[in-house]
Amino acid sequence: MVMNNWPFSQHFSTYESTPGLMGPAIKSEIPGVANTCRTTEGRRTGLIEIGNKSVYADGLYADSTLFKMFTIRFAQGTAGTAFTQTHSMVITEKAARKFFGGDKNVIGRTVRLDNKQDYKITGIVNDLPENSSIQFEWLLPFDIFYKENSWLSNWDSNGILTMVELETTANPNTVNQQLLGFIKKRVPNTIVSSFLFPMKDWHLRWDFENGKPTGRGRIQYVHMFSLIAWIILFLACINFMNLATARSEKRAKEVGVRKVLGSGRGKLITQFISEAMVLAFLSVIVGILIMMITLPFFNTLAQKQLALNLTDPAHLMGLLGITIICGLVAGSYPSLYLSSFNPVFVLKGIKMKSGSAAFIRKGLVVLQFSVSIILIISTIIIFQQIEHAKNRELGYDKNNLLVMDVQGDLGKQFNAVKQDLLNSGVVEKAALSSHETIYGGNNSDHDSWDGKDPNATHIVSHRYVSPELLSASGIPVVLGRDFYPDAVLDSNNIIITESLAKIMNKPNPIGAIIREDSDRYTVIGMVKDFVYGNMFGTKPDPLIFFCNPHNEYASVLYVRIKKHVNTGKAIAQIESVVKKDNPLYPFQYRFVDDQFNHLFLGEMLVSKLSRVFAVLAICISCLGLFGLASFTAERRTKEIGIRKVLGAGVMRLAGLLSAEFIKLIAISSLLAFPVAWYTMHSWLQNYDYHITISWWVFVVAALASIFIALITISFQTIRAAVVNPIRSLRSE
Repeated sequence: MVMNNWPFSQHFSTYESTPGLMGPAIKSEIPGVANTCRTTEGRRTGLIEIGNKSVYADGLYADSTLFKMFTIRFAQGTAGTAFTQTHSMVITEKAARKFFGGDKNVIGRTVRLDNKQDYKITGIVNDLPENSSIQFEWLLPFDIFYKENSWLSNWDSNGILTMVELETTANPNTVNQQLLGFIKKRVPNTIVSSFLFPMKDWHLRWDFENGKPTGRGRIQYVHMFSLIAWIILFLACINFMNLATARSEKRAKEVGVRKVLGSGRGKLITQFISEAMVLAFLSVIVGILIMMITLPFFNTLAQKQLALNLTDPAHLMGLLGITIICGLVAGSYPSLYLSSFNPVFVLKGIKMKSGSAAFIRKGLVVLQFSVSIILIISTIIIFQQIEHAKNRELGYDKNNLLVMDVQGDLGKQFNAVKQDLLNSGVVEKAALSSHETIYGGNNSDHDSWDGKDPNATHIVSHRYVSPELLSASGIPVVLGRDFYPDAVLDSNNIIITESLAKIMNKPNPIGAIIREDSDRYTVIGMVKDFVYGNMFGTKPDPLIFFCNPHNEYASVLYVRIKKHVNTGKAIAQIESVVKKDNPLYPFQYRFVDDQFNHLFLGEMLVSKLSRVFAVLAICISCLGLFGLASFTAERRTKEIGIRKVLGAGVMRLAGLLSAEFIKLIAISSLLAFPVAWYTMHSWLQNYDYHITISWWVFVVAALASIFIALITISFQTIRAAVVNPIRSLRSE
């Protein structure tokens, strides 16, 4: 994909948006380019009419080279004949069922798009995988979009995606060198430079710094959760080591007898590791069964469509590798420890020194709970960060505000629609805008004003709105005035945000003139900066609101519902109005607060997965702790009996048995705190707008770990403490 860099004065921006002429020019001028393909940015929702039936479907305009460059297989028709006619349409199998039901003979059928133009179905392609970066239900030839949008012939206008396929012998670095000033040759005064971004990095490594890919992005989460998964596996291995060494006395005589009968240490090590391998193999089988049961729930949680694919050799090799690694790790220390027993001491019943083994067991318990505490702290901080961003002051009111696409004659008939909405009694305000409030606008670097540094370049977002937009969105005007209700009166006036006033170095910009190319606009008002685009950013791009008298740029209609009005009733009323005034288009809407929450899906997924991993780590650690507590209580049975005879109470004995484990968890906390702080501090640096890590998070995590440990070992300690001392001591 071709990416463009803009080194603006306030920040360095990298976008995938390119000029409409770039693809064909690259193909004809740069050696080593096999194919280029242009598509529209994002999927476009269109109304598809099939006879008396109307449905919405998302699609793209694309060059026919799309079928050559990507693995798109035709179920009916061929790639060679798909776009030979101007008004051709290619649809997916899913779209075919959506449009035509069970009818299989759809090639040659005609559908109408957006009540404007008929298109003939010339091909049906297999449904695209859900993990594909390119998604569509219908495809139209790019030439149609090109002819309908004259700005595409301007090298200084961007708004489409350009993808490039290189020949196998081509050097990407050489192509990038020629792309660097490719646009500048056509637009000498531009600051834009271009480069290729490989498809393998689109999804996981979409992060750029100073115009260069950093290799970061979602791949960081893949690495993080992979590491956590391995750590949890290691915790399970630690449990095996601890319990195997703790119960070493049970197998001491077996080791002694085997050594007397001629078994060398190497043979014993092999035996114990083989036992661990068998357990690891059985665990993998059980794990696969659990995965088969829980995978649908995990896919729902992660919003993915993962599959086990056990027939895939790579997956089988991975499972085999995990089995071998877990078996070796879990069996390594126990095998070395057990095989080191002296047969003379063992068979004579001489008590062996176990100081080093006990020390290692305690160290492993500390390690287990350190990991658990780190995960608890991380989970709390991730949750705090998401809530911090979601509850910040946005600069507009997202509640009770719905938005719908402007389709058909909705924009032309806006005044009548607005009045009907207000007359319904459930609507407080209605307004039009060229862009949705919480997303970005149409960016420009052509704006200038008196006193602007001629060498400075600033990116400014443009919104073309009806006069009611600010009040409908809840954006307050802090200086000057709002637009007049009669939009014509303000056709040459604008309202700007505080950030643009700061760039202009005008604390009171009212009356200032801003020029865009040859057009002049007067600033009549200023609003506070509001959050849009990047919800974790601290500095939104400066923005200009243009009054749009004829609504020719309107793409969305905002409707603010009155407070205390039943939402269902309000939507029904709004639907009846829209259907009456725009009957050819089915009613569709979305709430702004839902859109806002959707922007946090990635972070919320991380939060959910971190909670799952934290619970898993704690459960595994507690299982090991439970086993060790049971073993400790068993070994100290006679000690407990003697203490009870001497007058020790149940609570005192339970506290005595628990104290050792509580000390270990306290040590775990001290070790985990700096690691957790450093890890989460580094994670928070990915966000401009973030929380400050509070000390109480660490205290809560430590207390929670101690409480969980006490619950885990309390059953064993209390059971040991209440045993009748006569039973404990009668063998003496």
